[in-house]
Amino acid sequence: MVSKESTAKENTAKVCGRDLPVSTRHTIEICNSIRGKSLLASKAFLEDVIAKKRAVPFTRHKRDISHKSPRVGPGRYPEKSAGEVLKLLESLEVNAQNKGLDTAALYLKEVIPNKSANVWHYGRQKRTKMKFTHLFMLAEERAEKKEKKKKETKAEVKK
Repeated sequence: MVSKESTAKENTAKVCGRDLPVSTRHTIEICNSIRGKSLLASKAFLEDVIAKKRAVPFTRHKRDISHKSPRVGPGRYPEKSAGEVLKLLESLEVNAQNKGLDTAALYLKEVIPNKSANVWHYGRQKRTKMKFTHLFMLAEERAEKKEKKKKETKAEVKK
């Protein structure tokens, strides 16, 4: 799933979260909504989800979920999953800063949630399965588009 070429680049930063105590279904929906966005926009979106200002649109696991306004469609406010993903995004930002990357130019290239092992939680009445999730994120610096725009503007000025 993750190519070796993308992780070996100098303009990328990655982070892995193993056995996060959150629902895999909620994490999948959050990851689908932030994939391809910039790091700063993703962090702002997750902070709004935690504050219940914006809902996460549920596109895959949407059975019996009410519609949220404005124009989100089926959605929810998964606060716990959003908090864990936000912690990983902050860790990703720190990893990028340590590599010397510009955090304002980062966008999420790969966001991959996977189901972890099911662990029994024993109790007095009955036992229940705990939910755990693995999460991998890869961010890449978007310097190529800026260089193309600069070249195009220089070409227009010369004409």
